[in-house]
Amino acid sequence: MYGLIDCNNFFVSCERVFDLSLVGRPVAVLSNNDGCVISRSNELKALGVPMGMPFFQLRPMIEAHGIQIRSSNYELYADMSRRVMDVLASQVPLVEQYSIDEAFLELRPQPGFDVAAFGASLRERIGKWVGIPVSIGFATTRTLAKIANHIGKKSAAGVFVMPPDIMPVLTELPVEEVWGVGRRSRDKLRRLGILTAGQLASADHKELTRKFNVCLARTALELRGIPALAPEDMEKPAQSLTCSRSFGRPVFELAELREAMAYYIATAAAQLRQQNQLASGANVFFQYVLDEPGRNRDVAWANTGATVMFDHPTAADGAMLAAIAPVLASIFIPNRRYRKAGIMFIGLESTSTRQLNLFVDQKDQRHDRLYDAVDKINREFGRGSVFHLAQGIEKPWLMRREYLSPCFTTKWSDILTLHPGPRAGIRKSGSHRPGQGTGQ
Repeated sequence: MYGLIDCNNFFVSCERVFDLSLVGRPVAVLSNNDGCVISRSNELKALGVPMGMPFFQLRPMIEAHGIQIRSSNYELYADMSRRVMDVLASQVPLVEQYSIDEAFLELRPQPGFDVAAFGASLRERIGKWVGIPVSIGFATTRTLAKIANHIGKKSAAGVFVMPPDIMPVLTELPVEEVWGVGRRSRDKLRRLGILTAGQLASADHKELTRKFNVCLARTALELRGIPALAPEDMEKPAQSLTCSRSFGRPVFELAELREAMAYYIATAAAQLRQQNQLASGANVFFQYVLDEPGRNRDVAWANTGATVMFDHPTAADGAMLAAIAPVLASIFIPNRRYRKAGIMFIGLESTSTRQLNLFVDQKDQRHDRLYDAVDKINREFGRGSVFHLAQGIEKPWLMRREYLSPCFTTKWSDILTLHPGPRAGIRKSGSHRPGQGTGQ
């Protein structure tokens, strides 16, 4: 028996945990540089605001409908995700985190075990301990659990257990709603007359393998209730890892580009270490605006970049910075208006398969211990508590987050405090940002 747990409107829900004034109101969380809507409350959805709507199109609606805006607070969302997963791990033997707000559960229920009641209690526990509303779907395969979760999300109970006879459910479900069926597969399936999940489940296994791929054929088996997929089957292991951001304002100086690149290197390297991976090299780039007569200055741009190979695969910030820093001057073009920079690590490999090297292993071991300590400090006291000076102090080039809420769980200065007395309430210990709720 598999379950899929999905945090509802996750980014918005994280914001509401610490700012109760947002409950019941339309809320939008914006992407990098406050560009477009990436998370919506149910109230905002009811206003017809689609996912991905550019912020400038939403602005005219804000005052009329009382829409609350928040910038993406990735530090807060990652920490709240970890808390949800910790609760799951305390209640379920096997938890496979699928994304920041989703996880598969594997149950081995004994006869008479009430799966629906267990799901309801788990949902209540997460709501009470973390404050995040979730929906849960249970079924005999992961693909069916995804569908069950989709149904559960629309029910008042928030939990749905797939019945033994699954065909009535599948015949009502469009084929594009099935986990792993993309737009290209959907169009090809439609041309073959396969329009619903029920029709896909009944399709010939060999024909699906021949005309599509083994993954889709296994998906059809899963729709029949036969376990055939793991989460890693749905997407190939990453061969690269990218960190790139648009600047909050135009950048003209190489010194600021160096700082930004160091910051992105450190961010991506931390993710590599979390995934127990090493990088063999990196592609680095700067993106600048083409200031030429007749061009739209905000649309036309070009890249300048280079590829750097490391002496050996590594996930250490220092080694990466030492290899990459010398090439940045060679790709910098003076008198350009830079709008973005980024790094893509290439040649990823697992730390468990690292090729041993007599001359560098001892240095690698020191790096491993150093960054184990750095990562632990940053997890415990907040991201950026320890960092390379090369990343800069003020970082004026950072992306815009004008509606950023406090980092309630990852920064000491942002922790909420309870003030006793006749006007008791919850207040943030640090300064209050304009446009934020009081949290009371």
